[in-house]
Amino acid sequence: MKLVGLLLVFVCTFGGLLIAMHFDFGHFTHLLMMILGAMPGEVVIIMGCAVAAFLIANNGEVIKGVIKYLSALMKPAAYSKDDYMDLLCMQFTVFKMARTKGWLALESHIEGPEESEIFGQFPSFQHNHHALVFLCDYLRIISLGKENPHELEALLDEEIETIEHHEGHAGHAVQTMADGIPALGIVAAVLGVIKTMASISEPPEVLGKMIGGALVGTFLGVWISYGMIAPIAGAMSAKAETEVMYYKCIKVGLIAFLNGAAPQVAVEFARKFLPHDVQPTFQELEEKLNELPSPGA
Repeated sequence: MKLVGLLLVFVCTFGGLLIAMHFDFGHFTHLLMMILGAMPGEVVIIMGCAVAAFLIANNGEVIKGVIKYLSALMKPAAYSKDDYMDLLCMQFTVFKMARTKGWLALESHIEGPEESEIFGQFPSFQHNHHALVFLCDYLRIISLGKENPHELEALLDEEIETIEHHEGHAGHAVQTMADGIPALGIVAAVLGVIKTMASISEPPEVLGKMIGGALVGTFLGVWISYGMIAPIAGAMSAKAETEVMYYKCIKVGLIAFLNGAAPQVAVEFARKFLPHDVQPTFQELEEKLNELPSPGA
């Protein structure tokens, strides 16, 4: 749908222009050719300066994040309903083992999560390196005797806030670039006007074409910014929020369990926290939990 939206930007812009010209295809074609003729130089000025400013303002980590989050155009959410089902079932298995065998029974799984039989049952979670390390770190703290849910919740909130800040960098950086592009369009237009003023002795039909070409810069700056770059930044920020939601789901289940909830109740807390588009129903989760083998069996 994101790519369809970008296509509609083109269709509505030039389709609307054609309608405004009362379907005068001859005049429309002439105007379109004038825009296309001026576009290469204007695009180089606008987008070249925008990309250069982006590179100046951001480090390599943010640039990698932008490349990563461009996937938001094809996959708007970081995790699917099946991924969350795996996560909830994994939490249930871990909590059940901790409840029946004690936290120390999880030690081997915490220290070698990539080889763990428990985590191996849930490949979408096990292959998520950052989330795997995130959970194991807290399970390790708990197994060392630090089970105070209030202290752990405060620490979880701090770390999730850091993750949220980090994941949001890409969308923020692209949005900042989008905010500057209209001004760069004005720069391109002013350069075009300077070029026109240098040819002030030319006849009106020549000057008109040159002035029209200069104004293409203003048009492109606003159009590219609000029609393309800013929506892409929004999609990237929205996907970053779905990335953070995964960690918040881990937190909610873990804190509920530490507060004394039974394993199934703890994962129900985590399930209810999820947005409806990725939230399994109570019956779906219950059926899946009943199919799980006993931990350590």
